[in-house]
Amino acid sequence: MSHPIRHIVIVGGGSAGWLTAGVIAADHRAHAPDGLRVTLIESPDVAPIGVGEGTWPTMRDTLARIGVSETAFFRECDAAFKQGSRFDGWRGSDGADYYFHPFVLPQGYGETDLVGPWQREFAHVPFADLVSFQPHLCAQGRAPKQATTPEFAAVANYGYHLDAGKFGIFLRKHCLERLGVHYVPDHVTGIASHENGDIAALQTRAHGALAGDLFIDCTGMQSLLLGQHYGIGLVDQRHVLFNDSALAVQIPYPGEDSPIASQTTSTAQRAGWIWDIGLPTRRGIGHVYSSAHTSDDEAAADLCAYLGADASPRKLTFQPGYRREFWHRNCVAIGLSAGFIEPLEASALALVELSAALVSDDLPATRASIDIVARRFNDAFTYRWERVIEFLKLHYVLSRRPGAYWDDHRDERSVPPRLRELLALWRHRPPSRLDFHRIEEVFPSASWQYVLYGMGFTPEPGGTRRADPTVAAQYYREAADLTRRMLGALPSNRALIDHIRRHGLQKI
Repeated sequence: MSHPIRHIVIVGGGSAGWLTAGVIAADHRAHAPDGLRVTLIESPDVAPIGVGEGTWPTMRDTLARIGVSETAFFRECDAAFKQGSRFDGWRGSDGADYYFHPFVLPQGYGETDLVGPWQREFAHVPFADLVSFQPHLCAQGRAPKQATTPEFAAVANYGYHLDAGKFGIFLRKHCLERLGVHYVPDHVTGIASHENGDIAALQTRAHGALAGDLFIDCTGMQSLLLGQHYGIGLVDQRHVLFNDSALAVQIPYPGEDSPIASQTTSTAQRAGWIWDIGLPTRRGIGHVYSSAHTSDDEAAADLCAYLGADASPRKLTFQPGYRREFWHRNCVAIGLSAGFIEPLEASALALVELSAALVSDDLPATRASIDIVARRFNDAFTYRWERVIEFLKLHYVLSRRPGAYWDDHRDERSVPPRLRELLALWRHRPPSRLDFHRIEEVFPSASWQYVLYGMGFTPEPGGTRRADPTVAAQYYREAADLTRRMLGALPSNRALIDHIRRHGLQKI
């Protein structure tokens, strides 16, 4: 039990495996003779899924943490800026509505009640448009920074859109050339265990047995270690979020100078929704849907109607849910092996980042510490998965769209009890830090406000806070002033990306 943790073995590459390897190797000096040894085994027989093309702003910190150049990232990963999400047709029955969930906090957030005065005097203006400048940047396709703004710095908070296949290759190159990660391109054929049930070694086709002290399962939905070897099953979430299928396609732009969207656009459909992600060279588009509410042919027809053209999409299927445990004995699952929920709000890569960071920050020194750290990890990520599921459900439960799919989403029996309680509280006050009290919440209360009021949720008149409405009005004016200044100063998304590709960004 006092055996030191000196060798981390990661099984599976892709974004999850290489991000995890990068974070641990950078933090624990894997390149140094006295550093932690980090080995990644990646099967040449298994192709990465290649979806998950949207990130949160946290990715900027993660890339900086592992020493990546943002200029190189843009050039090699076909990356673009993302400043939030736009939801089209989610709210009403005619499909003409839209709202934004931007990445910046409302102006004056936490200082006063922004909701009551908006409801009383400005209800004709979308909430996010009134309290934030960022929806206006997105609407006009502006970038979140200037050409002189250094790498990873921001004028407006931003994440990325990226080519997931190229991202995995980019991370692998960085990990091998700069961070000292050992790479074994081989297929795992067996698992050897210690007497106590811990994993002792992985048997590979060409390299024999590879021993380690801590094993990280990044093998995707097959979950080779945690799911198959240890039998840790999924906590099924199909009774809450029904989507289990997707059709994905890549579409070229009409011209080389076509605008690049500054946000992910999600458009509601009769039994699901369509994502639309703009990269510099193409758009990634897909239809996520429930196989219990529509057929593959109907879903494909809806996708083609959105595209205005025929397409031959690739089909993906998934079981919505998360593992009963994420860390069991000396094995922890990160990425799709830990679970998957539909990609609304792009939580998949964010959960990878959070998982990799927590493993690295709380890395046990010896085998005796593993069980303690595992309990903490499991508690943290059970909480995080539950909050993600509730946040996604919020988008559905407030919709007034017709049809069996939407009716079933509104059925109270499909709404998690905690979300029902919060909606009752929010009839009288906005979402706040009191509702999400952990230090590292997945979604801050501001995000819940953007979606809640974007979806047309109407609080009871009066509420519980008697704030001075002139204070809120001042913050509304500040947001409008920032909007005018930024629209006059920021380039288009495509113009800045073209500049980065030609000239690069300044180092901090």
